[in-house]
Amino acid sequence: QVQLVESGGGSVQAGGSLRLSCAASGSTFLINTMGWYRQSAGNQREKVALVTRGGSPIYADSVRGRFTISRDDAKNIVTLQMNSLKPEDTAVYYCSANTINTMTFRSDDWWGQGTQVTVSS
Repeated sequence: QVQLVESGGGSVQAGGSLRLSCAASGSTFLINTMGWYRQSAGNQREKVALVTRGGSPIYADSVRGRFTISRDDAKNIVTLQMNSLKPEDTAVYYCSANTINTMTFRSDDWWGQGTQVTVSS
């Protein structure tokens, strides 16, 4: 199992910045992909940014150029630096991790509890 604990988030005015962090614990050696999703009121959860172990980041079109994801495998932490925030970025942001057991080929997705980001105009 993998446990994910998020920190950061909060309220900011449009154009401001916030930084989210997520610390993983448990069977972290099985983690392949880590990243962030978000869900705003009345909408489905959507991918924001993902990064595989040793790979290049992938960003949603809506955040590319404004958000930066980084990963420290030694500390099992993934961060999301969010700049030039817009009101439409308002959502609950969830940390995610995907594990793959190379012995059983089982793949599992793990989620943090979510942290609110509110951007006012």
